[in-house]
Amino acid sequence: MQAAIELAREGMLAGKGGPFGCVIVKGEEIVGRGSNMVISTMDPTAHAEVVAIRDACKNIGNFQLDDCEVYTSCEPCPMCLGALYWARVKKVVYANTRYDAAAIEFDDDFIYQEINTSFMHRQIPFVHLPHPEAIKVFKEWQDLESKLRY
Repeated sequence: MQAAIELAREGMLAGKGGPFGCVIVKGEEIVGRGSNMVISTMDPTAHAEVVAIRDACKNIGNFQLDDCEVYTSCEPCPMCLGALYWARVKKVVYANTRYDAAAIEFDDDFIYQEINTSFMHRQIPFVHLPHPEAIKVFKEWQDLESKLRY
């Protein structure tokens, strides 16, 4: 956890982004590191956990981290929570809560609320536009013998 907190501080002081850091551990080894890099990369998805996931996957040569534990300086936002589930990590340990983050004006609560709101009532309109070519690509995937399931 200390390494994640130091990454949070270093990234913040370097002007990379908010005060968030994350490490991913496999066994006794840190295999992924990340600090929030939203500002320095102009990428709203460059949260500490996402940066650390990308680093760990590159370092271990796999897109799944099922033997890994995550130590992050703050409870993951909804995007990072989803990414952690997709990465198949076995455990997440966090220091600060989402409420601690809200207290310093990093308020993800509206996203948590939007997830549970029907498409018709969300603040950003979501429009379903079925297209025959889109479903055709899904069918091609279904029939693809060389696909790697994940």
